[in-house]
Amino acid sequence: MSHQENYYRKNTDYANFLEDWDDDFYAKYSEALCPKQLGSKVLDIGCGVGQVVRRLMESGYEAHGVEVSEPNIAKAKKVSKLCQLYDGVRLPFKNNTFDSAGALNVLEHVEQPEAFITELVRIVKPGGRIILSSPNFFRAIGFRDYHPRMRGIINKYKNWQRLRAKRRQIANNPDIVCFDRMEPVVREIFQPDDDAIVATNGLEMKFFLEQNGCEVLSVECTDRYVPKLIDLTLNLGPWRYLMFNAFITATKTSPS
Repeated sequence: MSHQENYYRKNTDYANFLEDWDDDFYAKYSEALCPKQLGSKVLDIGCGVGQVVRRLMESGYEAHGVEVSEPNIAKAKKVSKLCQLYDGVRLPFKNNTFDSAGALNVLEHVEQPEAFITELVRIVKPGGRIILSSPNFFRAIGFRDYHPRMRGIINKYKNWQRLRAKRRQIANNPDIVCFDRMEPVVREIFQPDDDAIVATNGLEMKFFLEQNGCEVLSVECTDRYVPKLIDLTLNLGPWRYLMFNAFITATKTSPS
């Protein structure tokens, strides 16, 4: 059984947590997923209890969702019968099925993140849109750092150094690039992201999307809407790779 299945398959606490989550949290992600053509097929991977699927349906799209959590999918199916359980590894769709697809805060929880990105790209049509968003565990700038890897001056310095090493690796030895793995945080009271096992970051997420035949249109450190001037300042320069999150918009340029 995969880490995702083991941690989330029967986790009712997570389903209850998501049900109470502020719906506006999903606004930027769900709107970024929207193709130009109404009625297009869209997939939300890790659909939770169906908030994004509902938003997409209300906007006029054929919205699908997949989840590894049985309690989550039981709630999501009340939103749409097009939500289904899957094994967290192989997406149950043919190549080139969707006009757009995305995963919000999923990549950091999967055992094979490189293969997960390949799967995400596989089921999108050439020319289709891909949205991939996860925390930046290599934060070197920031505050409200909820994960131990992000906290403190020493960790931030180590993260900065690790990103520099990753850049060199991508430039000089791309065949050996892979995400760093982490040990999950274990606490009695459930908190999302405790079980994160992948040190996700914008640099490598961009790299693997490009390796799988995508053109990356933007890499941002903001996964939700903030005032435009602040958003521009945060995402204007390379410091976006050192802060907050990794919110990536791409298009698929080659067939699966």
